[in-house]
Amino acid sequence: MTKLAVRSRQEEQMDAPDLDPAIYERVLHDLARVNQWTFTAWPSIAFLNRAIGSGKHFRLLDVGFGDGDILRAIARWARRRGIEAELIGVDLNEKSLQAARRATPPDLPIEYRAGDYLDQPEAFDFIISSQVTHHMTDAQLMTFLRHMEAHARRGWLICDLHRHGFAHWGFPILARLLRVHRIVREDGQLSIARSFRLADWRDLLAEAGISLEQVRIVRRFAFRLCVERVRERPLNLS
Repeated sequence: MTKLAVRSRQEEQMDAPDLDPAIYERVLHDLARVNQWTFTAWPSIAFLNRAIGSGKHFRLLDVGFGDGDILRAIARWARRRGIEAELIGVDLNEKSLQAARRATPPDLPIEYRAGDYLDQPEAFDFIISSQVTHHMTDAQLMTFLRHMEAHARRGWLICDLHRHGFAHWGFPILARLLRVHRIVREDGQLSIARSFRLADWRDLLAEAGISLEQVRIVRRFAFRLCVERVRERPLNLS
């Protein structure tokens, strides 16, 4: 367990810029299968249930959409509730565009973009990310936290893995049962080692200048920590 006492900084294979596009797409789709089995979309749905109240419209930005599975789950949830959801995903890796578009039915109103979240021109009610922040450098994570706090009108969510021994040693078993690509199996375990504990998030929020009274950090199934920010009054960004 001692190897998990401090976050790993080892690079993940899927982040390599020269990874073959076909392999990258398979990795994303296999990750989406793992996400389905581990209910990865549920924390985002739970957050939106809490954050929108009786509202019937919102615009949301998903940073690092990958396969697009979280946005598809949100789109279906919003449709069932009769909510008009403007859903936009942005990912630094252009190879994610094709993977997400192939996996998304045309009747789901989701726009996928390649680029930096900092360059998006619209104002967003919500900014979310799922299992993305552990890929960031310390400086990138600070910028991300401060950007969301300054620009998400109604709130923001970070959902990432919990650096926990049971998850770290158990993930390879799940990965083998699901017969996912080797990179998913190896990177998945490394992702847990790169992820966070409660004390990490408290320190990061303090460094970013975000009061713990303004957010809540909650544990979600399976082995995830979520940082949720819901504003009582929306930011006026006009």
